[in-house]
Amino acid sequence: MTEHSMPDASIATGWRKSSYSGPDQGSCLEVLDRFPSGVPVRDSKKPHGPAVIVPASAWSTFVTAVRSGEFPS
Repeated sequence: MTEHSMPDASIATGWRKSSYSGPDQGSCLEVLDRFPSGVPVRDSKKPHGPAVIVPASAWSTFVTAVRSGEFPS
């Protein structure tokens, strides 16, 4: 069974801030590239908190939708 969460996201290294996060350091989403079982996503304000691991195909579909403007601000 594939894990769908990481209880303490600080155990992983290499997190990067999403380019769609706010410029004022608020609402920051971080992702971890090249993770074997999907794409971990966490709140940058809670680095020791949990991360959700999204299947790579679902993450790709989500990013494509964001880039095409399907989620207006």
